Amino acid sequence: MGLMISLIILDPGHFHAALIQKEMYPGVAPRVHVYAPLGKDLVDHLQRVTRFNLRGENPTAWELEVHAGPDFLERMVRERAGNVVVLSGRNRGKIDRIRASIGAGLHVLADKPWILESAGLPKLQAALESAEAQGLVACDIMTERFEITSLLQRELVQDQEIFGTPLAGSVEEPAVFLESVHHLSKTVAGATLLRPVWFFDIRQQGEGLTDVGTHLVDLVPWTLFPSQAIDYRTEIQVLAGRRWPTTLSAADLQRLTGEPAAQPLDYYCNTAISYLLRGLHVKLRVLWNFEAPPGGGDTHLAIYRGTRSRVEVRQGPEEGYRPELFVVGNAPAAGQRPSPQTPDPAEAVRRRVAVLQSRFPGLAVEQEGERSRITIPDRYRVGHEAHFAQVAAQFFEYLNNPADLPAWEKANQLAKYYVTTRGVEMAQRP
Repeated sequence: MGLMISLIILDPGHFHAALIQKEMYPGVAPRVHVYAPLGKDLVDHLQRVTRFNLRGENPTAWELEVHAGPDFLERMVRERAGNVVVLSGRNRGKIDRIRASIGAGLHVLADKPWILESAGLPKLQAALESAEAQGLVACDIMTERFEITSLLQRELVQDQEIFGTPLAGSVEEPAVFLESVHHLSKTVAGATLLRPVWFFDIRQQGEGLTDVGTHLVDLVPWTLFPSQAIDYRTEIQVLAGRRWPTTLSAADLQRLTGEPAAQPLDYYCNTAISYLLRGLHVKLRVLWNFEAPPGGGDTHLAIYRGTRSRVEVRQGPEEGYRPELFVVGNAPAAGQRPSPQTPDPAEAVRRRVAVLQSRFPGLAVEQEGERSRITIPDRYRVGHEAHFAQVAAQFFEYLNNPADLPAWEKANQLAKYYVTTRGVEMAQRP
């Protein structure tokens, strides 16, 4: 019989905390302890979980025991009402709460970002080392690893007959280019999202790269170098960064928060950086717009350039704002033709997809001119909100089988937060 898991939700200031409770899990107790200051963030969390319990289809059955007060952290550490702490909320000081939880002998599942400044890297390293020494599991919530197009893109990039090897690229034409576009006005779990006022304080929430950009930075080595540890001290060099604001009127802010606003805000939530990873040029752009165009939504663009082809995920208007996966073969050199030893990338894609069908039945390939499109059945497109349950389920498996926690995760978590914090600090330079 596995470990009986009992959740503690600590100061749930962001809706991601509630998404962990969108589903029930085997081996996880329905009674959950919530420690937080009494205020709007707590009320919003309770309302979200209540909606999950009351929904008509597959309702949850959570029982919430609320401990509300200004000393919520001290009480949580003292009382240890569960064995797993879930954190998602104010990002400044989050690493101190993570360290306090680990110090109390509790496992941690915490939303990104864990730190906002490179000065926090020693605390991050200390937290991870303390967890390891105690046999505890401490993970951040990397939902994008569970997106089907990301999983398949990784498979294709690792196939040398399709991709070849990564090009080194340049600052102007990088080996890897990722762009993520989010929108401040959105609907979550069927309800219009009202963001807390502090969300618009970059000292609390972080800038674009240090917040949602964490996912992009995480995906690059995960895709290019699976199961390999990255040493940020020797294998990463941040070259340049740039930041710019999304300007919000007082009316925009009131619509987003539900609270009156006195003046407009230049919200510095957009970041672009260039860096080297093991000698490969990487460029990332993280953008926040006010709201999506009619019929639109958040978008993701991921391009990996190899010696044989480009492997791309595109999620723009042409794709109906749904992520789609493509392989585009490189033009052969003058006089060069594919041979049986070096088959056409399109043929290699068909071979690889045929193999992948054992894991993903229904996967297929359509040729669209010079590019191969991977057609993905809808049953694999579960959506962003469902990825939180997938992350949580994997985390709970690690609790029952700690040896399954990949050895490279610690090094790559340090590398990831080095890139995000260093990139923003370079972008902030005058």
